[in-house]
Amino acid sequence: MSELTFTLLADGPSDAALVPILRWSLRQHMQLTTIQLEWADLRRLPNPPRDLPSRIQEALKLYPCDVLFVHRDAENQDPDLRYCEVNEAIEGVAAEIGRMHYLCVVPVRMQEAWLLIDQSAIRRAAGNPNGQNALDLPDLSEIESIPSPKERLLQLLKDASELRGRRLKKFRPTKHVHLIAANISDFSPLRQLPAFQRLEADILRLEDLA
Repeated sequence: MSELTFTLLADGPSDAALVPILRWSLRQHMQLTTIQLEWADLRRLPNPPRDLPSRIQEALKLYPCDVLFVHRDAENQDPDLRYCEVNEAIEGVAAEIGRMHYLCVVPVRMQEAWLLIDQSAIRRAAGNPNGQNALDLPDLSEIESIPSPKERLLQLLKDASELRGRRLKKFRPTKHVHLIAANISDFSPLRQLPAFQRLEADILRLEDLA
């Protein structure tokens, strides 16, 4: 098959930053002419579903696909608990949606941790690609143990902007997070992280679909 369609069902709006990461990994491991990957943005619905089974059903209804990615941050819990949540949710709606291919995306803390790998991408996302101030990026070995990767990333965007005073107060780093992933061309450093290794191992099992 030369083309597959994928849908990402994520926890929140900033998680759209996972799309470039997933697309990169799919290109690395699957021989596909075309990869169609859409983020299922359910926020605009009049009554967005809240529980995971309902969100899965609505995502598949609005964004039909060959493979569904379901993102859940592990935060402070065992990642296996998140995998179980997704598996149970899929099983719970199997009668309505039928059997389908799906993969879990479970960063150990939050997906923002996966964006703490590229200083130049953070500077470009902040709108200051030629900035010179020092950015305190963590060592890759520490990324999955940072207590609050989202707060760390937002502060890095502020620092990278090099804005001051009123202009800094007007700067909204949450609106720039997705631009970091869009400015990273190589996510291979993430392969040192167990959570990303698990994701790519799951993607490799999709090869039979291609």
